[in-house]
Amino acid sequence: MWNAALWGGVAGSAVFLGALTGILFSIRKKWIGVIMAFGTGVLIGAASFELLLDSIEEGGLGVTSIGFLGGATVFTLFEYLISKKGGHERKRSKESAHHSAGFAIFIGTVIDAIPESVIIGVSVLEEGTVSWLLVIAIFISNFPEGLSSSIGLKKDGYSNKKILFLWLTVFLLSALSSLGGYAFLNEASDALLAMIGAFAAGGVTSMVASAMMPEAYEEGGPIVGFVASLGLLCSLLLTHLG
Repeated sequence: MWNAALWGGVAGSAVFLGALTGILFSIRKKWIGVIMAFGTGVLIGAASFELLLDSIEEGGLGVTSIGFLGGATVFTLFEYLISKKGGHERKRSKESAHHSAGFAIFIGTVIDAIPESVIIGVSVLEEGTVSWLLVIAIFISNFPEGLSSSIGLKKDGYSNKKILFLWLTVFLLSALSSLGGYAFLNEASDALLAMIGAFAAGGVTSMVASAMMPEAYEEGGPIVGFVASLGLLCSLLLTHLG
């Protein structure tokens, strides 16, 4: 059980580490875009090769389809709501045009982090050990999120102390969410676990398409397409090696 909390915390710690990097070092936006593009490819691979394939195996195509569309729908609705408050800037290093964007950015990041961490706990429950592909994929995607959004928050007048406190909170929530995913779903049926995995895959896919891909291209340029392909290949190799 505590193994789930540990790896959920490891994946979530990337947001805090990214924020710390953004505060201490001046990093060119192009490199932020490149890192985010690689994370995009890895996440797409994790959703496809890990979550969806396992969901089909455990629950069948119907359950997987319902869960996947449900996750995509819920994330899209949340994305719409927080975007109206400036939360879409959570993955952007530019200054926000919304005065209330800071809290919306934080809420948006939490919405990203909690489902990802829950599914890490579920993977420990299903396989008896952590899914390295999921942990690596989430870590890689979280790092540029903490990096770019912290630069944006700093430009909006947030102090370094407040920024680090926000992302430390995300780290703790990630660990608790992963623990909760393991503890509360311990007696869940295979069909329910399959639906949850597909739900997470749908949410991840929507998040990648609406938040990560546009930012990566805007900051990194055409090269990010190739970098994202490398990330997807990396997912495939990790799946094969695992």
